[in-house]
Amino acid sequence: MLILVLISIFTLLPYIGIINFHTKGEPREAIVAVSMLNHQNWILPVNNGGDIAYKPPLFHWAIALFSLPEGYVSEYTSRLPSAIAVIVMAICCFLFFAKRVSNSTAFLSVLLTISTFEIHRAAMASRVDMVMTMFMVLSFLQLYKWNEKGAQGISLVSAILMGCATLTKGPVGIVLPCAIIGLFMLIRGQNFFKVVWKCTLTAVVSCVLPAIWYYLAYKQGGDAFLSLVMEENFGRFMGKMSYESHEQPIIYYFYITLAGFIPWSVLLLISLFTLSYKWPSGKFSQKWTTFKQSITGMSDARLYSLICIVVVFVFFCIPKSKRSVYIMSIYPFVALFLAEYMFYLFRNKQVAWRIFGTFLSVLIGVALVLLLIVRFVKTEMLLSAIPVLGNVSDYIFALQESSISFWAIIAAVCTVASILTIYRSRKDCCSNNRYLYAVVSLFFCFQVVLDAYVLPSVLNQKSMLPFAREVIKVVPEGKIYSYVATPMLRFFVVNFYANDRVVDFEKEQPAEGYLLVGKNDFEDIREKYSDSYDFQPVLISSQKGNDIRDIVYLYSFSKVVQ
Repeated sequence: MLILVLISIFTLLPYIGIINFHTKGEPREAIVAVSMLNHQNWILPVNNGGDIAYKPPLFHWAIALFSLPEGYVSEYTSRLPSAIAVIVMAICCFLFFAKRVSNSTAFLSVLLTISTFEIHRAAMASRVDMVMTMFMVLSFLQLYKWNEKGAQGISLVSAILMGCATLTKGPVGIVLPCAIIGLFMLIRGQNFFKVVWKCTLTAVVSCVLPAIWYYLAYKQGGDAFLSLVMEENFGRFMGKMSYESHEQPIIYYFYITLAGFIPWSVLLLISLFTLSYKWPSGKFSQKWTTFKQSITGMSDARLYSLICIVVVFVFFCIPKSKRSVYIMSIYPFVALFLAEYMFYLFRNKQVAWRIFGTFLSVLIGVALVLLLIVRFVKTEMLLSAIPVLGNVSDYIFALQESSISFWAIIAAVCTVASILTIYRSRKDCCSNNRYLYAVVSLFFCFQVVLDAYVLPSVLNQKSMLPFAREVIKVVPEGKIYSYVATPMLRFFVVNFYANDRVVDFEKEQPAEGYLLVGKNDFEDIREKYSDSYDFQPVLISSQKGNDIRDIVYLYSFSKVVQ
């Protein structure tokens, strides 16, 4: 387990603070914690000049808590809860599966989980989803242990975990765990009414902690808070939101899960061409009986894992609003079956592993060579040789100017060592697990190269932080007014770096000040207020804003004396 902890820490914690905010989602969550620290309102803080948070506050509490030693919220402290959530989830899943399946399968399944594209991305982001996933998965595991011991009384630990999940993102944190354990108990032949009673009682106890916060928040926010809760939870599920929110077709989760499991889903696809297929014979009733027997004949841990996957997957297929992060709680359980399948391929279909290992080695090797070329060949020579690179010349320049960290160098050396190990072990890869773990370590090492050097260089180039600093120089204190025509959209990045000083222009309509506005939105402002205000441009961003997707202007303004 110590190796697993070290891998988790090494591949996450050193890099979560070196990328500036460059999307609207991260600063939107981080600014809630900023408001908590600024105004000491830990129940329903107001940010962006009047907005209340769209999600419950546990994630924001964690950010604020981690930020207390420094006294302010940073990129690092705002992402730390997500990173720690992955590490805790990895340790708990390993301990759970090692006891009930095997050490090797548990270890590999956790490595697959934390290295998948979806989980790793969520672990590096200041978003509620990874913390929610951790509480969900831990509640699944704890409820299984409770049933394993006879389901006596109430599992208080499970109730607390489900309450925390609800305080992170909403009531689904109680609904899904209870549905999963209930279905599992019924399949294993337990009395229907006894199962319903125990699950209902557990759900009621789980509501205690969230109910306290919801009551206190309603006392502060009133009907506006209640309307937001109803829309974000029930309106989203029923497809009756007042705005379009990530609407996707019902097949969305099938292909997005394959994408989320990159690169390991590539091995799965390759293996499909190495298997022998036989159409099942016999009547449908016989096939159905065989299918049911194969399900009920599974070990408890595997059956429970399968139920976790199916219930979560089907549940989130129902609403129109779909996002890949909604189903992250299935990843540890999918990884369990994937790990077993990978060991099967390693014993019986080595050709699939050889193809995959070669493919990944060549792909990452070429990527490393290209990085070396970009790093050490002058930009002018690159552009003259490959003119199309002119479209990304800013990123090339950023890669050349960025310093290469110690961790990136070590990871690059380990990447090359992994490629050599894969090459040397290709002929006798079935003799031991060295080839398998060399392939896994190859991707981990290259992931560190990306996180420690490539992504910071590229993504920081996209960030509006430089423009935010210019705005702060012009307006070092006091309010910064803003106008965005699109509902619910704000200047999240500038507001975070300005310590939550950006407020709505139309709500306050002050006599004078400074206004942040997009190039297109300024036409609305000029049409509405040209007779009553005089606007003078002060700053203009060199790129489109990370949030409003338009060139951003800072205007000074004052009321026209009639």
